[in-house]
Amino acid sequence: MKWPKLRELKEALTSLVKGPYTHPFPARPTPIPDNLRGKPEYDPEHCVGCGACAEVCPARAIEVSEAVHSDGRRVRRLVLHWDVCIFCGECERCCTTGQGIRLSSKYELSGFSRAEMVESVEKEIIACELCGRGIAPRDHLRWIQRRLGPLAWSNVTLTLFSHQELGLRAAPPRDERPLNRSDIQRLLCPACRRSVTLLDEWGPL
Repeated sequence: MKWPKLRELKEALTSLVKGPYTHPFPARPTPIPDNLRGKPEYDPEHCVGCGACAEVCPARAIEVSEAVHSDGRRVRRLVLHWDVCIFCGECERCCTTGQGIRLSSKYELSGFSRAEMVESVEKEIIACELCGRGIAPRDHLRWIQRRLGPLAWSNVTLTLFSHQELGLRAAPPRDERPLNRSDIQRLLCPACRRSVTLLDEWGPL
C-alpha cells in the first residue's frame, strides 16, 4: 500500500477541521450573487397597472384582463405566469414607474401545478361615464398627475379626475341618451372623447 501524498493528506486534515468545501444545501440556503435574475414580483404600491410589462415580455408570460366585481368596480388584473417566464428582465427594465415589478432573488420555484405558479396584481380602473369602458387604472392617472405637476390641469380627463378625487365632483349616472356637447365635461374613454369633440366642433353629422 502506497503512502498518501502530502497534499491529499493536508486536504483531508483541513476538511476535518473546517468542514466540507461544498455548500450545506439543502440544510442551509446557498449564497446567491447580487445580480441573480430570480422570480419576478409585483409591488402593489408602485405598480400602476399600465400593462407595459406585458407589452415588452418576449415570452408572453404576462396576461392582462379586465373584469367587473359584484360591487360594480371595474378592475385590471395583471397575471405573470413564471413557469413560462425566461427571466430576461425586460419587464423590470421597461416598467413605467421603475419599481412596479422587479426580479427577486428567489430561484427555488418548483410546484405541484401551474395554477399556483403565478404572480398577480389588481388595479381599479376609472370607467367611461358614457359607454362604461375602461379609461385607465386609478393609480396610473395619479402617477401621471404627479409627473406632470401643474401641467396636468391642461388635460380635461386629468382635471375632472382630480376634482373627483378631491370630492369636488360626483360622477354622473350613465344614461342612454344621445351625445350632447356638454358631455365634454365628463370622464370619457378615447373613443367617446373623440365623438364628443367632433360633435362640439362640427355639430351633428
